[in-house]
Amino acid sequence: MEHSTKNTFPRILGTYSGPKKGPLLFITAGIHGNEPSGVYALQKVFDALYLSKPALSGTVVGVTGNRKALEKGVRYIDEDLNRAWTEENIENKLKESNEQKEMHEIIEVLESFPETEYTRRYFMDCHTISANTLPFISVQEVGNNDTWAHYFPIHIVRGFSDLVYGCIDHYLSRIGITGFVLEAGQHESEAAMCNQEGMIWLAIQEACGLDMHHIMNYPECIDKLTKNLKPPRKTFDIAYRHKLEKGDSFTMQPGFENFQKIKKDQLLAVHNGKEIRSQWDAFIYMPLYQEQGNDGFFVVTEAE
Repeated sequence: MEHSTKNTFPRILGTYSGPKKGPLLFITAGIHGNEPSGVYALQKVFDALYLSKPALSGTVVGVTGNRKALEKGVRYIDEDLNRAWTEENIENKLKESNEQKEMHEIIEVLESFPETEYTRRYFMDCHTISANTLPFISVQEVGNNDTWAHYFPIHIVRGFSDLVYGCIDHYLSRIGITGFVLEAGQHESEAAMCNQEGMIWLAIQEACGLDMHHIMNYPECIDKLTKNLKPPRKTFDIAYRHKLEKGDSFTMQPGFENFQKIKKDQLLAVHNGKEIRSQWDAFIYMPLYQEQGNDGFFVVTEAE
């Protein structure tokens, strides 16, 4: 297996198939170039699969996202790859930006695993964020996505891709693949790497029937994810998105962590010199603590 180094990232990180026909599990990582931990976690998982050779049903595929941005350690080169998956870009086969080219290469990989060869198709797109956070799932409420997300033990946020158009999960759901986005933790944290690995193993277990006891050196990250996660899983709905435009000046108030409670009239950020205060007693979601990004923050409420 070809491994990524500091400067090189192969498009296909690994493939592993069991002896029986079954689902396709398509896992992407590094869609943002400043989020490499999912790439490294996938490589670690494939190393363990190749070593242990466990039986499972179907095929697991690991794919690198924005290779050029990963090589440079930046979020993107020309535009956000996680906003490029629009019907227009795909149908017109636009390749005007680096990200459009990367997108079509990922699609080519997916199409090399024809739908007719598998009983079902699942996906997981691995990310991290700039703020401190517990791991969580971002799921679009179409098809069986929400039901599938609730097989996993971490917090769930519904509706992000309904507000933010052009995400890879929006495209994959649109073509009939069931899945979600994993946000594993803060970009540079060791916990994020462990959470990525743990969720990848759980996805293989749930989608392809993997018996984890057939893996040599049972991954400790699974136990950390399933036994040590506190508080217990909650499901949230997005109530508000604070959108940014190119050239805007935006500063988040310091110290916010993902899913932190906020109160009405609390100062959240300064946008183009104007104070932005909360209109809700709710929770902050994905507060922006990096230079690049289209979204300053979100507000979420706990689902009933």
